[in-house]
Amino acid sequence: MSASRIGASMAVASMLCVQFGLAVAVHLLDDLGAAGTTWLRLAWAAPILLLLVRPRPSDFSPSAFRATVALGIVTSGTALFFMASIARLPLGTASALEFLGPLGVAVARGRGAVKAWPVIAAVGVILLTQPWTGAADALGVAFALAAGVCWGTYIVLTQHVGDEVAGLKSIAVSIPVSALVATIVAGPSTVGRLTPELLLIGLGLAILLPIIPYTLEFLALRRLTTAAFGTLMSLEPAFALLIGFVALSQVPDVLAVLGIACVVVAGIGAERTGGREVPAPGSPTAPSTRPGSLTG
Repeated sequence: MSASRIGASMAVASMLCVQFGLAVAVHLLDDLGAAGTTWLRLAWAAPILLLLVRPRPSDFSPSAFRATVALGIVTSGTALFFMASIARLPLGTASALEFLGPLGVAVARGRGAVKAWPVIAAVGVILLTQPWTGAADALGVAFALAAGVCWGTYIVLTQHVGDEVAGLKSIAVSIPVSALVATIVAGPSTVGRLTPELLLIGLGLAILLPIIPYTLEFLALRRLTTAAFGTLMSLEPAFALLIGFVALSQVPDVLAVLGIACVVVAGIGAERTGGREVPAPGSPTAPSTRPGSLTG
């Protein structure tokens, strides 16, 4: 199997892990709330990554370390806002709205016809939220859009950190920072509600989201260009729609399906016309990654 096919398989597996992880997380919302559920998985993921990767201060320049800390804060924001959105919106709708963040980054770095993709995405958002019915939860939409802003910022920061820090070292620092932020936000109000069963579910959730997806994405990016990787990530709202239907019995109407299709098409189009040249490993312009997996 070619390197590109292996990379594509890893990217698809990563997306499926993310969406299955989010479907599992939805079932914890009644017990721990959106912020508490986010905190639990990040609190487990942080020590696991520190033990497995074991980053050292010498792995980071001062600027790279500052950027990694900022990346951790943004990652936490992505996860907290997105979990809050899926507590109020169907998984497919929330995922499509969140994807507007990466789409905005792709459009900003794109050329020529790429400027048409926001129009298609805007049509998708209107079909998803159907403002004329008043049915969409306005706060849920706001949370999903906030997660999208964080995700777009995540991409920019990850590209910068990836240029300077080798391997998974940055993840092993940014995730503990994310866990610390989530602890400040939700830890004190969540600890008293934990049970042995919830702790075990949280451990499994941390492995499913974010540990496995982050690792798969990192390995996939060694085999794919950023444009190819970004195009694959554009399919995530469609995966979210499918997982929401299968695992959560969230049945979308026809307009919602068309809306998600518009966002997916806009994402694919923007990424194909906004790719970044992929240099050799270790050069000063290493490939970027995505937050994927923090949305969530």
